[in-house]
Amino acid sequence: MTWSALPLGKRPPGRWALKARFVIADLPEGRRLIPDGEVVTENDRVVWVGHRFEGELSARYDMGEALIGPGFVDLDALSDLDTTVLGMDNQPGWKKGRVWPTDYAARAYEMYSPEELAFQKRYAFAQLLLNGITSALPIASLFYRAWGETVAEFEAAAVAAEDLGLRVWLGPAYRSGGVILGGAGTMQPVFDEERGLAELADAAAFAQRIHGAAGGLISGMFAPDRVETCTETLLRRTFDTANGLDMPVRLHMAQGEMELQTVRRLHGVTAPEWLDRLDLLSPRLIAPHATVATDDDLARYAASGVTIAHCPLVSARHGSSLKSFSRVKAMGIRIGMGTDTAPPDMVLNMAVGLMVNRMAESRGNAGLAAEFYDAATIAGADALKRPDLGRIAPGSKADIAVFDMADRMIAPRIDPIQTLVYGATGRITRATIVDGRLSMRDGQVAGIDLAAARNQAQAQFDGLVARYPERTFGHPPVEEIFPPSYPLGRASSEVSP
Repeated sequence: MTWSALPLGKRPPGRWALKARFVIADLPEGRRLIPDGEVVTENDRVVWVGHRFEGELSARYDMGEALIGPGFVDLDALSDLDTTVLGMDNQPGWKKGRVWPTDYAARAYEMYSPEELAFQKRYAFAQLLLNGITSALPIASLFYRAWGETVAEFEAAAVAAEDLGLRVWLGPAYRSGGVILGGAGTMQPVFDEERGLAELADAAAFAQRIHGAAGGLISGMFAPDRVETCTETLLRRTFDTANGLDMPVRLHMAQGEMELQTVRRLHGVTAPEWLDRLDLLSPRLIAPHATVATDDDLARYAASGVTIAHCPLVSARHGSSLKSFSRVKAMGIRIGMGTDTAPPDMVLNMAVGLMVNRMAESRGNAGLAAEFYDAATIAGADALKRPDLGRIAPGSKADIAVFDMADRMIAPRIDPIQTLVYGATGRITRATIVDGRLSMRDGQVAGIDLAAARNQAQAQFDGLVARYPERTFGHPPVEEIFPPSYPLGRASSEVSP
C-alpha cells in the first residue's frame, strides 16, 4: 500500500517503517540527527530508529526530502475560537469587552450553545494536528462563559480527541471569582467561592472518570483559571486532589499587569510568592507565561520544580515577553512550550521565541534552535511525567510529526532543525501520527471536513462579535468597539476621458 492510499485515522498493520532524509532520534547518548534514517513502529510504539532496518516489515513509506521528529507537546493549547485577535489593535482591553461591566456580570450567560462548544473543541483539535502537535493540554477563555467550563463540553472534547486521534489532558476550567468594572470604570474583584468549589468537585469526578480512556489517549488534569480568580481554599483543594490522583495542575499566573495589581491588592504579594507561602509550588504545577515574574518569583519556580509554559507568539502580540528563555533555563527552571492562540503553530512559536529571546538578551547567539525544539518536545513531556512522549526512541509512543524539507520550503537548507525554526511555519507539516495512527496527512484530518468547519467557525465568531456590545463597558456599537483598520469606502467612480 502506498502512503497516499493509507487510510486516515488508521494504524498501518504490522511492523512498518517511515523513512526520510532526516530523522531526529533519542538515543542513550542523547538526541541525535540521523541522515537518511527511518523509524519503525508497531501498534502504538516505536520499536527501532536508525539508518535502515533490516528486519521484516509489512511496509516501508519513503517521505523523501522530509524531517521526521517527535510530535510537539503543547502545554497551553487553544481549544476554542481565538478571540485574542480582538484585543490586538483594539485597546484598552477593559473598554473593548475583555472585562465584564457590572450590569453584564449580574446576568452573564453562555454566549455559545453546548453544540457550538463541542464543535469548537473538535475544530481546535484538528488545527493542532495540522501543526504537528500530538499532545495537548487545552485552554479556552472564560470571558464568554456564564462562569466556568462544563463537564458536558469536556465529555464532547474526549469524543473529539478519540475520533480525530489527538493525545489530550482534559479538565474543565473553574474559578472562584473574577474582575469586573464598576460604574466608574474601576476594576474590582468579586468572588463566589462555593460556586468554584462545586465546579472543582465536578472537575475532579470528570478527571477520575476519563483518565486512561481511549486506550490511554486521554488523561485527566486540573485547570483552575487565572490565579486572580482563585481563592486560597480553591487552590488548596485543587492541589490536594491533584496530588491524590497524581495529575498535573495548570494555573496561569505572572502573566499580566491586571493580575499583578489584583493579586497584590488581595494578598500583598505577587502570585508566585502567594502560592509559595501557601506551599503550593511544586513539580506538578505548569504555569503559563511568567512574563511579569520577578527575579524572586523565578527563583521560587526554580526551587520548587515548576514548569513554565512558554507561549511567545501570543505574548509578543500583546507587547510582552519572557525575560528571558535563556535566563530561565540557566536558572534551572524547566520550560516547555504552548501556543495559546490561533494559529496553534508551534514552529512559529519557536521562531518568535528565539527572536524575542535574542532581543531580550541583546545577544545574537542567545538560545539555539535546538533548545526551542527540545522545549517543544522533551520538556513538555517531562512536565507531564511522560518519558515515552516528545521523543523518538525504542519504547516511546509512536507520536510523530513529518515536515516537508523541499516543496514547501523557500530557503536553502543548512540543517533541518535550524531550517525548520528559522525558515518555516507549521504549514510545512506533512503528516501527524499519534499512538501509531495516521491522524493528519497533507492538510486532511481524520474525522472532520475542514472546509465546512472553517465556515462554521466563522459564523460562530461573527455571532459572538455581534453580541459584544452587551458585555462591553458603556455598551457602544460593534463598529466603535472594533473599528476597521481603514475607514470603509465605496468603489471609486470612473475616470472621465
